[in-house]
Amino acid sequence: MSRVLALVAVLCALATVALGLAYAGGHSPGALDAWAAQAIAGLGHTTLNVLVLPTEPYVLIPAIVVIAGTCLYLRRRTDALLAAAGPALAVALNTWVLKPLFDRWKNDILVYPSGHTVSLVTVLVVLVLLARPKVVTVVLGVVLLCCAAIGMIGLGYHYLTDIVGGTFFATAVVTGLRAVTPRRVPAPSAG
Repeated sequence: MSRVLALVAVLCALATVALGLAYAGGHSPGALDAWAAQAIAGLGHTTLNVLVLPTEPYVLIPAIVVIAGTCLYLRRRTDALLAAAGPALAVALNTWVLKPLFDRWKNDILVYPSGHTVSLVTVLVVLVLLARPKVVTVVLGVVLLCCAAIGMIGLGYHYLTDIVGGTFFATAVVTGLRAVTPRRVPAPSAG
């Protein structure tokens, strides 16, 4: 499983870099970005604000605390560390390394990769890795991400490509951490 996670991490990191290089130093949307903005243009401001709520720190920080606390209660310390460290590391690297490196701007703000997306997707990927059933968690996560993406694009926070890049980067960080984290293997049954 560690090899699969490491491969996912590497592929997602490469996708983040490739997409970032395609839009590095840019101030204007690409064709896909313009299409997405036009498709969302008719939605009301209140609806868009509701859709973007899952990306807000006052929603995500309590979620991280609940996930990490549950893992600690279940004596899954490594999982609790992943739940706390994954989002913290991804947000820090995104804010202080990737955004200045790729230098993509919108309304005088660095936007690639999307920090809103990185925050949300790191928590969602942690949930996918820890929760059961995985299929239900993945489906709910994708729906939540799509709703948040509509809100972010509609409110003018990000271009679609910023959101895609943020999704790749967040996935790379969490799966990479999980791949290198030592896992306790249960002892074989004696009976």
